[in-house]
Amino acid sequence: MKHALMTALAGAVALGLSTTVAVAQDVTLRCQHFLSPQGSVPKFFIEPWARKVEADSNGRIKVEIYPAMQLGGSPPALYDQIRDGVIDCGWALPAYTPGRFPESEAFELPFMTSMSAEASSRAAWEFTEKYAMERFGDIKVLAVHVHGPGVIHKKGDPIMSTADFDGLKLRGPSRQANALLETLGATPVGMPVPAFPEALSKGVVDGGVIPWEIVPPLKVHELSDSHTQIGGDRALYNTFFIWGMNPNTYNSLPDDLKAVIDANSGIETSAWAGSAMDQGDDVGETIVAESGNAIHTLSDDVVAELRAIGEAQTEAWAAEMTSKGLPGAEMVEDARALVAKHSEGS
Repeated sequence: MKHALMTALAGAVALGLSTTVAVAQDVTLRCQHFLSPQGSVPKFFIEPWARKVEADSNGRIKVEIYPAMQLGGSPPALYDQIRDGVIDCGWALPAYTPGRFPESEAFELPFMTSMSAEASSRAAWEFTEKYAMERFGDIKVLAVHVHGPGVIHKKGDPIMSTADFDGLKLRGPSRQANALLETLGATPVGMPVPAFPEALSKGVVDGGVIPWEIVPPLKVHELSDSHTQIGGDRALYNTFFIWGMNPNTYNSLPDDLKAVIDANSGIETSAWAGSAMDQGDDVGETIVAESGNAIHTLSDDVVAELRAIGEAQTEAWAAEMTSKGLPGAEMVEDARALVAKHSEGS
């Protein structure tokens, strides 16, 4: 009996759990992201998610949030930090490691997502379940989401036509966004979003694309003069995000605490993360409007030009995926159908 008790306690220590019988199943999750706490996702999703998990577990799970990469590393390393157990959970962008997660690019294609991040995030979850869970199989995927419609922010006058892109150095977040900018005549400069303000202030770039929600936390409206919205019912581009957990951490939990995590995962949690982006967009656009900077919405004919360019890029992407042994055309068709399904009435 004594040997059995010692074995059980040793196992608890190995799992990183408390060795006291009364709280033998308690656990602390260390979660990291790359934004400041003022960002929309940290403020409206990650922190509330942590508090909800704590409440749902009656305090048996404690969630510690480390913003701005406080535990070390760089934004592109976050997925591997989750996978390797450097952190227990985190917020990662597949696009920061181009080519590694090709399926997720379907939701980063031009004019794929709707103007509602919440609706498009529901679509992204269903798409991921069908096409990308095997690719993400080395982590526990809790949620996936996208942001709202991207906006072009730059020094000087706003972009008003496709010709205005020519010669500009513009920050882009992903392979697909950068491909679109390059086709439009700009020089795309890929970088994680925390690096954008310094690049803009030092003239490394003339501007870049980010959604409204992240403008105030990065103070981009103080470093730029103009902002161009796309208009219409689809976004110029998007970025795919993962809220994920280390699988060993998840598997070490007792079944009732796994159930807490499961209840705070999936399509509704994905929609919650997207909703945080929508909420942040409303706040960000209001702040920028009050700053006096020029805000321009592209005319329908310019949007039509952009959509034609985007359609050609989407067809090229589908062909590229097919050459890699993936169902490129089917993924595009399904992504569009899922976005339409969840965006109806939104």
